[in-house]
Amino acid sequence: MQLIACEDTRRTGNLLQLAGAAVGAEQASPRPRLLACHEHNEEEVAEYLLAQLAAGVDIALVSDAGTPLVSDPGFRLVRQAHARGIRVRPVPGASAVQALLSVCPLPAERFHFEGFLPARAGKRRSRLEQLLAGNDLAVLFEAPHRIIETLDEVADLAPERRVFLGREITKKYECFYHGTAAEVAAELTETDAVRGEFALCVEGGAGAAGGGFDEARLRRALATLGDLVGPSKAAKVLAQLTGRTRSELYALVAKGTDGTA
Repeated sequence: MQLIACEDTRRTGNLLQLAGAAVGAEQASPRPRLLACHEHNEEEVAEYLLAQLAAGVDIALVSDAGTPLVSDPGFRLVRQAHARGIRVRPVPGASAVQALLSVCPLPAERFHFEGFLPARAGKRRSRLEQLLAGNDLAVLFEAPHRIIETLDEVADLAPERRVFLGREITKKYECFYHGTAAEVAAELTETDAVRGEFALCVEGGAGAAGGGFDEARLRRALATLGDLVGPSKAAKVLAQLTGRTRSELYALVAKGTDGTA
């Protein structure tokens, strides 16, 4: 390998140094040149890298943590390489998504990988409502300064929904948390563990309902409760019982027991 395009040259440099020490200095190949390629400069750097590839230079693309392009830089470069007929080969490595799912105690036969949620609170809540309305397990990435806010949002929208959270997966301080969103948020805060990189599984609606609340039964329950306490409160009560979101259940109230508006 002659050139490595990396998200952070310092971090990749440290890894190369460790790898060289592991195999022995006399066996290690000459250290490749490092070039920064991240979200802020990828478009400009891609042209240079493609020119180097056309000239016969062997190039590797790496990211700071996990597989490149999985919520990490590299898509523009890979897309342009394909467009120019340049062969791109994957080298399997760490994947937070696969690692988290492999030890997840929640039903994960079907899952939706969301990546990072929007940073703005309003858009984040709106997107969470859409995800929680589905039946599939949702897999998210989250930054340390937003993980508590996201867990609080899940707890507010679907208090009974279980989550499984991985912190610093495959690294020295790897740990996992399981429970409701409120329980996990409390544990993170109490143990001062709000640091590092997070990957979060949020239980799907089908798993939360446990097979006991199909659409027809939900509508009947909503109609009965709605007559007694009103549509809004009926949706809130059943959200706590089923793990579905209040907004989703309120929409079912509006449709009525026959499913029509």
